Amino acid sequence: MYNISIQDIEENKDKVFHFDFDDEISEIKADIKASLDFASLGDFIEVSGNVTGTIKLNCDLCLDEFDYKLDFPIKETFAKTSLYEEYGQETEIKEGQFITDLNGADEIDVYDLLYQSVILQLPNKKVCGINCRGGNFAKDDSGFIQDERMAVFKSIKIEKK
Repeated sequence: MYNISIQDIEENKDKVFHFDFDDEISEIKADIKASLDFASLGDFIEVSGNVTGTIKLNCDLCLDEFDYKLDFPIKETFAKTSLYEEYGQETEIKEGQFITDLNGADEIDVYDLLYQSVILQLPNKKVCGINCRGGNFAKDDSGFIQDERMAVFKSIKIEKK
């Protein structure tokens, strides 16, 4: 659906192909706009540009759904031919050396590229706002804050041996 042919990149002026993406990535409920340039650099294809949009996330504290704004640069490198022969043994990858191997494929899947890029940009802790109190909690008789979602654990009986 959103595949860029390596041949189209090679045949374009200056071997650079511009592509604008404006669609939903349904698996993660994200509306994404991206402006991408695919540049042929010999044995490699470099993708650079910017990604903006919103993704629906669930707050880790209150579990409410909220919109998270995305705005980040993208820079990826693809190898046209397999790198396995060059790196046959186990090697350490350093910053700037991460390259996706196309294994001889003649197209780049833009949808998958954007999906992976968005996933990597998500925060570790998803919180709907700085003032999130974490849902409907109430204090019990001892003064501890109780989360009603955890009430089921009060009925667990543990036998001591």
